[in-house]
Amino acid sequence: MEKLINNYGWGLPVAASTVAGGIDFGIRIIHVAMFVIFILWAIFFTYLLIRYRRMDGVKADASHGRLIWSLAPDVVVLIFEISLIVLYAIPAWSRIKIKFPTPDESHNLEIVAEQFGWIIQYPGADAKFGRRSPALVNASNPMGLDPEDPAAKDDVIGVNELHLPLGKPTLVQLTSKDVIHSFFIPEFRIKQDAVPGMKIPVWFEPTKAGQYELGCAQLCGVGHAIMRADVFVHEAADYDAWMTRQRPQFSPQE
Repeated sequence: MEKLINNYGWGLPVAASTVAGGIDFGIRIIHVAMFVIFILWAIFFTYLLIRYRRMDGVKADASHGRLIWSLAPDVVVLIFEISLIVLYAIPAWSRIKIKFPTPDESHNLEIVAEQFGWIIQYPGADAKFGRRSPALVNASNPMGLDPEDPAAKDDVIGVNELHLPLGKPTLVQLTSKDVIHSFFIPEFRIKQDAVPGMKIPVWFEPTKAGQYELGCAQLCGVGHAIMRADVFVHEAADYDAWMTRQRPQFSPQE
């Protein structure tokens, strides 16, 4: 399994999800375009400073005969930006934020953010999430699972450790206990706010087994800097073995 430190270098973090490559492509387009525009504008302004510098015996020409031509660079930039939105941004947004995988084909999780950590609920063998209640939240039951609900009997609760299978979409229902947090895995290029009182879906599909990092990208209080979790992506068989070793929240052994 790749070590976390190997995910970062001088450029973008390693791309480790199905959408990461597309996001990186857009970032590169924008950076290259801004660099080219900067160089061209610098050359153009330098030309203007030299060509139209003040000279003795030459009067300033206040006519507007060249106004249309002077707007040509702005029109070119506008066409580029509109094309980028229509041809890249809208399709990319649709793939990530509109076209969700179905629960039947996904690895389903529920994640609750709190100051300052991440609580993950894995459904057990019944593939059903147990009922939760804020009134039941305490130090030993951070998710507030209802022990009277049969669907909760085999649920597994993790804190600041997110385990995922490789080669399968993960569909997360995301919420928060207290303030707005932001679910961000840089290597997956996925970011989504977690809002109290709302259950917001977010999905991603890892493409590389390894260790990654989940951080909060929204300033959420004095402990914001330490609000992180380790993300482990396993081969399918390794994930099943890991899941088998986990104790349900209401295991009779505890």
